[in-house]
Amino acid sequence: MQAVSIIVVALFFLGMGTYGLFAPAALIRPFGMVADSAQARSEIRAVYGGFGIAVGGLLLTALADLGGTRTGVVVTTAVCLLGMAVGRLVGRAVERPAGFYPVWCYFWVEIIAAGALLASLR
Repeated sequence: MQAVSIIVVALFFLGMGTYGLFAPAALIRPFGMVADSAQARSEIRAVYGGFGIAVGGLLLTALADLGGTRTGVVVTTAVCLLGMAVGRLVGRAVERPAGFYPVWCYFWVEIIAAGALLASLR
């Protein structure tokens, strides 16, 4: 069961990363953003695409626990997800996002994924 949580979160990152690489403008559209230049799409491909695939790959590699890396990779990923959720809370304090999707939906995805990763270490 512990590995399942890691695999699910890894697949989420791999899916987001793939989507970011191949459809960068579509990925950010729900947030009311427009990727109207090559530079903007390149940034989305790097941050959402490349980073997402790297994190997903690291999580899958962590399952093998080569060199005792599993705990470090899982904790680091969980902390990054929590940092993203905190950023959304700060955004809520400064502004009022409209509706549940996408901001609060992803807030809960981040909280649940971080919790699942941390629980996988028990």
